[in-house]
Amino acid sequence: MVKDQEFLKKKASYCLSLAKKSGATESSVVVNNSVSETVNFRNKKLDESNRSDNLSVRITTYIGKRKSTISSSNLLNDNLDILIEKCVEATKNTPEDEFNSLPDKNLLANNVKDLDIYDDTHIENDQKIDYLKKLEAAASNDKKIVNTESSFTQNKSNFILANSEGFCDGYKTSSFTASSVTVARDEKSMERDYEYSSKCFLKDLDDADELGKLAANQSIRKLSPKKIGSEKIVVIFDKRIAKGILSTFASAISSSSISRGTSFLKDKIDKKVFSNKINIFDKPDILKGLGSRNFDGEGVKTDTLKLVDKGILKHYLIDTYNGKKLNLKSNGRYGGTSNLYFENGSISFEDLLNSNSKCLYITETIGHGSNIVTGDYSVGATGFLVENGEFKYPINEITIASNFKEMFQNITLANDLDFKYETNSPTMMIEGMVVAGK
Repeated sequence: MVKDQEFLKKKASYCLSLAKKSGATESSVVVNNSVSETVNFRNKKLDESNRSDNLSVRITTYIGKRKSTISSSNLLNDNLDILIEKCVEATKNTPEDEFNSLPDKNLLANNVKDLDIYDDTHIENDQKIDYLKKLEAAASNDKKIVNTESSFTQNKSNFILANSEGFCDGYKTSSFTASSVTVARDEKSMERDYEYSSKCFLKDLDDADELGKLAANQSIRKLSPKKIGSEKIVVIFDKRIAKGILSTFASAISSSSISRGTSFLKDKIDKKVFSNKINIFDKPDILKGLGSRNFDGEGVKTDTLKLVDKGILKHYLIDTYNGKKLNLKSNGRYGGTSNLYFENGSISFEDLLNSNSKCLYITETIGHGSNIVTGDYSVGATGFLVENGEFKYPINEITIASNFKEMFQNITLANDLDFKYETNSPTMMIEGMVVAGK
């Protein structure tokens, strides 16, 4: 069981009080406890079972515009005394930075809602093993599957964030995650794919049989891939790949990238960066949302942001430090986005596939080919050739390339959005991408 709020609050209060006595003009502290249990299977046999219990504290002290941070996993008061003394001494010797400060007091969260993101349910190891046995049996049912790996992880955590402005709050979170990785083989190739499910509540986790079958089918359908020539072509991104493009967008509008001038979206507020059919939201209060939260890592309240409205960029993701550099107030995005998503498009998945006589459907990208400074995008990829709405055959060993400035303007979204991850996208079509093949 994770530590209760009273224990965490007591430790946080102790740290704040001692920091003040030691000469800090301002301070903040995060006390966190997480308990994780994992069972792994390989080829239908138990491979590993482990449990971790992490208790930690992170203390930040300010003296004027000087700031330093120290952390430890030892929460005994004698150790905290030494830590805080070292932190304050380090702060005295740190250069001043005019942008160092706690968040404005009037921005701190004062109305914490129950977002239904904690499940008291505890699943014993025997139950995890039973789930994975079913998953592995389903995943290896086809003789083309030659290797399987699967895991089940249960994670529970609790934390308190407190600062010298009087803020002190926190909450529990839970997650249950099951994954399946399969390798398929035929006379021409060996292919790998995966599937996973992660939910706040155990009862919402995907069925083991379905998860295993899906992972197996995704590997099998990639067998005997063909090569294609280079051309400029319409590309459709599977939802789990499309969400990566949205994540890159989030990195490009982070206030740290903007304040350093290292983003191709610098100075683009109130300017059109997507087609006028695109809307993007970051919504922190979705019930049972994997990214849901009441406040960010600084205690600043989080409200829903419509980041892009009919193609126009309306907000950056702003924290306190970089916000001050930009002369903007924090909008509660220290640590990034919460539940980020493209709003549904108006076309069905089937109609999207049929909208062009020939296109590529991408199911996997290889390498980190997103450059947020220039906007250039170039990655290795695998997927399928689609003709007249039908998947013809798998393809591999291609590179797809473009620039996000052009890609964003040429996006068409299907209406198949679901909230499976923290960042979610419908199936995405982008016209005019360059594909380099054989």
